[in-house]
Amino acid sequence: MTKIIGLTGGIGSGKTTVANYFKELGVPVYIADDAAKEVMQSEDILTAIRKTFGDAIFENQILNRQKLASIVFANPKKLQQLNAIVHPAVAQHFKTWLSNYQQFPFIIYEAAILFESGGDQKCDKIITVTAPEAMRIERVMERDATTKDQVLQRMNSQWTDAKRLAKSDFVIENIDFNKTKAQIVKILKIL
Repeated sequence: MTKIIGLTGGIGSGKTTVANYFKELGVPVYIADDAAKEVMQSEDILTAIRKTFGDAIFENQILNRQKLASIVFANPKKLQQLNAIVHPAVAQHFKTWLSNYQQFPFIIYEAAILFESGGDQKCDKIITVTAPEAMRIERVMERDATTKDQVLQRMNSQWTDAKRLAKSDFVIENIDFNKTKAQIVKILKIL
């Protein structure tokens, strides 16, 4: 049976960079955020989002993800409502995806809110990616062309590193990517 290795970390920690390096090394990687974006294109999900959040978050019948993000990251109850719509669809998507990789000893399941969503329950091992908060804020501001306050708002909707680390099997400190790669290779040997 293919083992599921959870990969998580706070916003801006470099989870996707780490996930992509695992991919380069031949490990199948599932990126939950990408899957969520994909399932959010389905008519059923869009209808449920419209019903819950209204027409104001749509422009020309297209979901404005930034408007939706500004609503849900400012209100934990709204974030819960969105997760209740999207997470079951992502779980089904993952199940289908995983069935195509049964010949591999393990896969990487990358999710920003692995613990918050209960996704850790399906994982055999968990890797948490960390980086100093100031570095994370800078990375996200640059990547998403957003403000420090918006980044902090998202950070506050996620678990702290301390909370994540307490439940993780491995930790990758992602400050210098050459050192990060060495840590990934070391973990791969253990897995």
